[in-house]
Amino acid sequence: MEHHHHHGHDCCCGHDHDHDHKEVNTDKYRQMVAASSAPADDSEVLAAVEKIVAEHKAENDNTDVWRFLLSTIDLTTLNATDSTRSVTKFVERVNDFDEEHPELPAVAAICVYPNFAQVVRSTLEVSGVNVACVAGGFPSSQTFLEVKVAETALAVADGADEIDIVLNLGDFLDGDWESVTDEIAEIKHSCHQAKLKVILETGALQSAANVRAASVLSLYAGADFLKTSTGKGYPGASLEAAYVMARCIKDYYEATGKKIGFKAAGGIATTADAVAYYTVIKEVLGEEWLTPELFRIGASRLANNLLSSILGSETKFF
Repeated sequence: MEHHHHHGHDCCCGHDHDHDHKEVNTDKYRQMVAASSAPADDSEVLAAVEKIVAEHKAENDNTDVWRFLLSTIDLTTLNATDSTRSVTKFVERVNDFDEEHPELPAVAAICVYPNFAQVVRSTLEVSGVNVACVAGGFPSSQTFLEVKVAETALAVADGADEIDIVLNLGDFLDGDWESVTDEIAEIKHSCHQAKLKVILETGALQSAANVRAASVLSLYAGADFLKTSTGKGYPGASLEAAYVMARCIKDYYEATGKKIGFKAAGGIATTADAVAYYTVIKEVLGEEWLTPELFRIGASRLANNLLSSILGSETKFF
């Protein structure tokens, strides 16, 4: 299945034959975003989030929720110094945890660079923990589409169950929303059976209007999850971005009957932070979304902090 990019080709007489087609398409994407019921006003979003947190966060700050949150973690290592040995050790801690704490849930996934998919796949002994890989020129998404597609396909071939990519922020900010959507669809095609998480990099997008547009485009391009941030180089997750993304996921579900997941990532370290994201998702999307199939938190430090909360004493397991 080929996705054709309509960039228009000048003929010798200087007319751009694809020009009209492009404008119609551009309008299609603009209309899709404009039709969204999600808020695009920053102050409205801020007020909605403050209200949700003030009214509902306290009721969710308990051991049952902390245990659930542990089961939603994509336990992540994305360092330039990662190696076969260090990633093996990282995965072995997940294996050990399953043996030492059979009463507690395992994390949802282990998230690594794509060249380590095989290491995770061969070391992991805990059933139900997925292998997730960043791909597509992560974290900048600045490389050839062919490379993004190949990197994704190679990671899946090596055992990745899930692929996390960054949408093309340059094309998005240029207003070339057709290219943004085509690119996601093409990468999704190369995922085969693996789930695709699309990272909006909300810290770079900044406004609610941009987060809304990026969410709608990603959803209609075939994302299985919307993810806030890479945690690299830009401000990480915010509750405001999460709220807008959740509203878009809700709209999409009402329009199509498809439930798309939400992943918060970037700077979520404390139990209190995690409970706040849980609260926003619960209030916007409801109990149905409170499952590791539809709710994730990408983290490295959070697991130990949640564990400390659950066990009642400081614990550095992972």
